[in-house]
Amino acid sequence: MSTEPETTEQPGPETPDGATEDGAVEEGAAEGGTVDAGTAEGSPTEASTADDGTAEAGPAEAGDGEGTAAEGGSGAQLSEAEAELAAQRLERERIERRKAERKGPVEAGAKLSGKAADLLAAVRAVESGQKPVAAVFEEPAPRRPAPEAVQRPQPAPQPVAPAAVAAEAVDEVRRVLVDGGAPDSLASQAAAALGEGAGEQLRADPWQLLRIGGVRPEQADGFARALLGTEAGPDDERRGRALTGWLLEQAALAGHTALEMGALTAALAQRGVPDADAAVQNAVAEGEALVFQDALDPRAPAPEENDEEGAERPVRILVGLERYALAEESLADGLARLINSVPKEDGSAQEWERAAEAAKGSTAELIRATAGNGLVLHTGGEASLAEPAALLRTAHALGLRAWAATHTPLGRERFTRLLSGTEGLGNPTPSGPTPDDGTAGSGFTDGSGALPVVTVAGLLAGAEGPGRDADGALDLDLLVVLDAPQLDVETAALLAESLPDGARLVLAGDPAVLWSAGPGRVFADLLAARVCPQIASRLPDPGPLGELVSGIGVGELNQVEAPGKEVVIVPVRDAGEAVHRTVQLVADSVPRALGVPAEQTQVITPGHGGAVGTRALNAALKERLNPGPGRFGGFDPGDRVAYSPVPGRTVPGQVVKADADGLHLSCAGVSVVVPKERVEQCVRHGWALTAHQAVGSRWPAAVVVLPGDAAQALSRPWVYTAFSRADRHLSVVHGVDQALPRAVSEIPAKPRTTRLPVLLATQLPTAG
Repeated sequence: MSTEPETTEQPGPETPDGATEDGAVEEGAAEGGTVDAGTAEGSPTEASTADDGTAEAGPAEAGDGEGTAAEGGSGAQLSEAEAELAAQRLERERIERRKAERKGPVEAGAKLSGKAADLLAAVRAVESGQKPVAAVFEEPAPRRPAPEAVQRPQPAPQPVAPAAVAAEAVDEVRRVLVDGGAPDSLASQAAAALGEGAGEQLRADPWQLLRIGGVRPEQADGFARALLGTEAGPDDERRGRALTGWLLEQAALAGHTALEMGALTAALAQRGVPDADAAVQNAVAEGEALVFQDALDPRAPAPEENDEEGAERPVRILVGLERYALAEESLADGLARLINSVPKEDGSAQEWERAAEAAKGSTAELIRATAGNGLVLHTGGEASLAEPAALLRTAHALGLRAWAATHTPLGRERFTRLLSGTEGLGNPTPSGPTPDDGTAGSGFTDGSGALPVVTVAGLLAGAEGPGRDADGALDLDLLVVLDAPQLDVETAALLAESLPDGARLVLAGDPAVLWSAGPGRVFADLLAARVCPQIASRLPDPGPLGELVSGIGVGELNQVEAPGKEVVIVPVRDAGEAVHRTVQLVADSVPRALGVPAEQTQVITPGHGGAVGTRALNAALKERLNPGPGRFGGFDPGDRVAYSPVPGRTVPGQVVKADADGLHLSCAGVSVVVPKERVEQCVRHGWALTAHQAVGSRWPAAVVVLPGDAAQALSRPWVYTAFSRADRHLSVVHGVDQALPRAVSEIPAKPRTTRLPVLLATQLPTAG
């Protein structure tokens, strides 16, 4: 691989003004006076690096989720974000009904310490996507409130926009905030978070302030002291209960759906709670958390009641928030229903077998597995997408209503081209390799002229796809979900519960990429549980890039021959040179040497903050590629942006114009209008993204920036994800020396605590 880019410029340090944050990997580090600014990396109780890239937090900078370009309608037509909020309200109502039906406990088990301005800055940091990363459990992740999953949605009435909080309630909360020395501008958020009687709740229990995103325990302690005086102490029962909920929320940000009791009590003790066990018990008694006793080997036979030796099954005690507990239970129930139900007889067994015989290799295996099973897992890299495409064509030919769902709009467009035979894999032109099933070019439509490819978010919100039948189930026979590792438990639960009896579900994806931004590791848990057929693709990713990425997937960073400059390594000495070289590559070297324009090159870096984070790089790239005064919230027409309609979902786009209605964007060909009061929260410049924002999308060229202070953020899944975003060319701005090969060989994904494997084991036998 080449180590020298072609360039007409002399290298030299060029650090953008204002890029003064410490640590390029402080992904959520807030600028301007938050309590966590400048915290040391790796501290167990403060902000830490996002080793797997999951700490791309904040509404506009959160990890890229199942994005769709359908957001942002106008007039009487609601945006997808509004529809999703309405769906969440319906699901919360169902959760309340389920709570009422539970017949028993779950078996299984002064003034602020800082200035008020600091508290306001911390909260604003969350709103603006600059949130200080909570590293209580060493794996921060973006807050991603996916649709509250669990109930099969009924035929939806036209959703309505969320009602505004009553002005009287906001005024009451404002008075309490002022009395406690907190910024009164937080009143609306607090009133919305606490609901009816918010002012009374907050005055009676000041630690409820922790329910506002961005507020930290030390700030809530100061607020409580201001309101309660000497009554507020570290042993206050209200404090212990609130901290228990806050720690479980932080664990969810790190990807856990539950915590082991020991880890939770240790974290409470670290926060100064004198009786951590009592704090957890109080939270459980108040219904703010649930306790589970999960068998370490759920398939082991239970001891006999008359066992004289009194043998007991070894268990682990977990504590979790009800929201994620119900989602995992619902997901396990939904998957068990699909696995145990008989697939619909669409096409005879002989027809399925003839289709499999006409295919080859793992494509034939996928077709056979899908013919006789309600749930199938399919693994492989980019080239393996040819196999789900062949499956969809086969299902369509047999008369099934077959659909595919992707993680992002760019992924949807890419798979649509592949399905129609207008794009080869690993190449943005039709000259690339074709699938081995003989069906390339035999595209089909859903009956209305459109190919049956949607985004997951658009499918669930009703903005895309086949719609729902009279029972509220998705009106389809086969659903192939691509980018399956990006499914969190709530989204996966809603998908499973939305499928009708007899439908087939195929979850396909690359298990080596970063896991979901939201809680859970659904795809990895299902692979480990072995409760359904698993088909591993034997189609290798082609070329030097495929060879490089395949090696990373097995822990090897190989030097590959790249005669066409497919891979270029650009060594740098410091942050300033890294920024300079990155701009040089995007604006000059890659377009001139390879013919890839700047708008088709994506920069990827480990974090948002720091001298070489997304903010610093975007500032430098804007100055070079689209300079302007930034009259509308820092944006100008032509700017590349990352739009987040809801926290945790990122949609790439471009600014079209700005007017009194807001900022007009073009996102995957769909016009979106972001109201001006939401621009700061929802829109960021998008020349540079984090790996979690980029997952699910690919570009002709990618520039991966690895500054020296990014070493602690690197892991094998992060490197694999970042390097595999390139189709034709990858440049690596390399300043981490041996930290890169060490991350690839020695640092796997951080573990997440989930309950899905246990829940599945109690319902399903292990597949042979």
